[in-house]
Amino acid sequence: MADTYSFDVVSDFDRQELVNTLDQVRRDVGQRYDLKDSGTEIDLEETSLTITTASDMTLQAVEDVLRQKATKRNLSLKIFDFQTPEAVGGNKVKQVVKLRKGLSQELAKKLSKTVRDELKKVTVAIQGESLRITGKNKDDLQQAIQLLKDQDVDVPLQFENYR
Repeated sequence: MADTYSFDVVSDFDRQELVNTLDQVRRDVGQRYDLKDSGTEIDLEETSLTITTASDMTLQAVEDVLRQKATKRNLSLKIFDFQTPEAVGGNKVKQVVKLRKGLSQELAKKLSKTVRDELKKVTVAIQGESLRITGKNKDDLQQAIQLLKDQDVDVPLQFENYR
């Protein structure tokens, strides 16, 4: 039996769920009476998605549909970083939505400092875009998870490899 336990704190999302969500949004936009003729396009790139549509009003409606569908598919709304919309030719509006993935260096440092200050019995190591938290007692790790869940961060946190 191991004498130390650990888990990783990561910020990630299921890309296939995002693809399925966008398919549902496209289908919804194509069927809704108020959005049917808006010429809305949703393009998914590696780290962002782009919404191009007829007006600010239809853009807002498409955003609402995106949020609803993502919530139904258990995707955190924190992965979406909505940028300011910009006008493009032909009276259209384009909005880039960046996809948040991974812990930034500043956020990782802030979270590790919080855990170190609050819980003395665990050790925290920053490993690239994740945190590894180690302790001799599973109860201490549970306290660390609860402490991190209570933090107000702008990315979704998942806890993996709990052993």
